[in-house]
Amino acid sequence: QVQLVESGGGSVQAGGSLRLSCAASRYTLTRYSMAWFRQAPGKEREGVAVIFSAGGGTNYADSVKGRFVISQDTAKNTLYLQMDSLKPEDTAMYYCAADWMGGNSWAATRFRYWGQGTQVTVSS
Repeated sequence: QVQLVESGGGSVQAGGSLRLSCAASRYTLTRYSMAWFRQAPGKEREGVAVIFSAGGGTNYADSVKGRFVISQDTAKNTLYLQMDSLKPEDTAMYYCAADWMGGNSWAATRFRYWGQGTQVTVSS
């Protein structure tokens, strides 16, 4: 069974950096496309970044392009989201997701497995 556990969230000043980690169960990263989503209070859950199992290509939401990088270390079974130049609007609960079921990869409903989330708060 796929298990995902996020960590690395915290509170930072605008312009700061955080590196989120998602510890995944064995074989998850090589078998499944992975993604980071985020959800702020009163807002819909939105896709942040995707890394595809077939070829390792990545896609980023326009709002984070040039600031965030999704990567993975399959030997450590860990997915990462490096977040630089953080802005207050990046404040949200960040979730790791696995197993894109096809269709719109930016839709949370298209991913089968989810972690518990880790909070990121960016102050101005």
